[in-house]
Parts: sequence; structure tokens; C-alpha cells
Amino acid sequence: MSEKKNKKVAIIGSAGLPANYGGFETLVNYLSLKKNPNIDYTVFCQKTPKKNRLNYFNGSRLKYLPFKANGIQSIIYDITSIIISWFTYDTLLILGTSGSIILPFLRIFKKTKTIVNFGGLEWKRDKWGKFGRWYLKFTEKIAIRYSTVVVADNQYFCDYINETYKKDSVLIEYGGDHTSRIPIEPTLIDKYPFLKLEYDVSVSRAQIDNNLHILLDAYSKTPERNLVLVSNYNSFEYGRELKKKYSSYPNLFLQDAVYNLNELDTIRSNGQLYIHSHSFCGTAPSLVEAMNIGLPIIAFDVPTNHFTTEEKALYFKDVNELLEIIKNLTKTTETTLGKTMHEIANRRYTWQQISDKYSALF
Repeated sequence: MSEKKNKKVAIIGSAGLPANYGGFETLVNYLSLKKNPNIDYTVFCQKTPKKNRLNYFNGSRLKYLPFKANGIQSIIYDITSIIISWFTYDTLLILGTSGSIILPFLRIFKKTKTIVNFGGLEWKRDKWGKFGRWYLKFTEKIAIRYSTVVVADNQYFCDYINETYKKDSVLIEYGGDHTSRIPIEPTLIDKYPFLKLEYDVSVSRAQIDNNLHILLDAYSKTPERNLVLVSNYNSFEYGRELKKKYSSYPNLFLQDAVYNLNELDTIRSNGQLYIHSHSFCGTAPSLVEAMNIGLPIIAFDVPTNHFTTEEKALYFKDVNELLEIIKNLTKTTETTLGKTMHEIANRRYTWQQISDKYSALF
């Protein structure tokens, strides 16, 4: 009797492994770390100098392409990855929809099992121009129509897909249990002086739909509370403008992006509470990470955040609502809220659960 062959799965659409900052990259990292032994992953990786390339990582084979995973090149990167994989893999896991324009043509030749992670309503983001929005909306439609299975990371997106395209999708969220509570090491205080203080914390890319301006405006009017806002300020004009406007406030700490997980966990886990200000994400990795640490959560008032926190966080729509929440907080409320968020994270947002759900689809 012949041995059963492992399923060959190509993972397409991330920057690749080893994972750097990014939701899809973190997902790929933990899918490979927690993978089912009956699955062989090949992870497509963006343009990387030859001296830095690896053949395998976390037991997954790495395949490099001469394109970047971001910007306009990402479309070519995704399409090329799909074409290369179509005839040689059992299943394609495609992260995002921008390369899906090729799917109808490839299906003429072979109906390869295709699982598309919907990624969210990317076309609604302010950062895209008119053509970018049209293209992303168009490829969203193609991806949902021509994929075998659609995965969405938030119930709000599942509802949207069903209402808009009359197609069912599978809810698979993100894990957050790679984060942990870390006590402050004295050596880090020189690097991050705010660790000596009591502070609230938030982590975001410096994009306007992440509403950093609302947080900074609110806390500039609340000098009795400190805010540590971690972001890649210098990568966007929006971030540079915020730095210029708010750097002089003694209770505002505009911390440049921290990519060392140990240091980031130290900063987050020693905060009093976490503010999640994103308005266009699904089940945001940064949110479930903060929940896993057991931080009380104040979240921007959009349906995705309500689903992620099971309606049990505190929510704000603007500066005035955030100010009202901050001023009325008590230690008892913070403690209770932190425990509630931790319970939800333990029940729903662990990487083993996430990996098992994907494995069941392959």
C-alpha cells in the first residue's frame, strides 16, 4: 500500500519569510510554525539579495521572485506567483486579491483549488487614487467569483461578501498569542524613557484611516495622562506632519516604529490600556495582540472592531468621545476590561486554532 502524499500548498501574496512587520507576513510565519505535518508549504518571497536568501524557513520551502511585494510591482509579483504555482501545487493560498485578475484565464486549463484571503475593503482606503480604487474593487470581484474558497478575517467582511456577491466565505481570524507580558529591563529605560511613567499605548502605521490625529488631539487636551504612540512616522507625509505638530507636548511620546518583538511587547504590556484607532482593518493583528496581553481596549467605533472585541470594549468615533472615555475611566473598569479582552483572545485568537482552520481547507 503506497504512502499518502503530503498536500502541496503554495502561499502567495506576502513579502515572504522570515517575517517582518505586517499582518500577512505574521500569518505566514505562524501557519508554517504550527503547520499540519501532512502539508508541505512553499512560500513565495519578494526580491531579496542572493546573500540573504534561504532555501527553507520554519520547515517551509522558499521561492524568490525578482519583484517587490508592495506598490505597483505587487500585482506582477502576485500574478507571476499564481502562474508558476497553478499547474504544480494541490492548493494555492492567495493573500489579497490584486493578482486575481489572472484566475479566469488559468481556470480554462486547470481548476486548481484556490483559497483567497479576502484581506479587507482595501479599495476604500484614502491612500489609493481613482484608478487604484477601481482596480482593487475589480479584482475583489474576480477573486470572489473565481476562487474555490474565500477566507475573511472578520465577520463584517463575511457579511459583506454574502450581501454583495451572494457567496459564502469562511471566517478565519488572526492569532495574538505570540505576544507576552514582559517586565521592564533597566537597560531599556535609557532607550525608552517613558517606561518610567504610567502611560496609555497604541501601535499603528501612519496612515490617515488609522486616525492617529484623533488620539494625539485628545491626549494633547488631557495632560494628566501620557500617550505612547508607536508608528512609522517618517514613511508618510501624514506622519511627518503629526510629529511636527505634536512633538512639543510633554505627555505625548511619538515613538518611531519598534520592530523588535521583545521591546514592543515590553512597551505594550507595561501600558495601562491600549487604544486601537484603525477604521479600515478587519481583525487587526495589533488589536488581538493587545487583547492577548490582557490590556483594556478602547477601539474606534466601526463594525469590525465591535466583532473582534465581542461588543465588550469601549468605543469612540471622534476626539470628544475619546476624551469622555478617558476622563471617566477608573482602575476597576480597566482591570475588568483587561480580563475580558484576555478571555476573548484565549478563546478565539491563538495561532494553533488559526493554522488548524486553514489546514482543514487544504
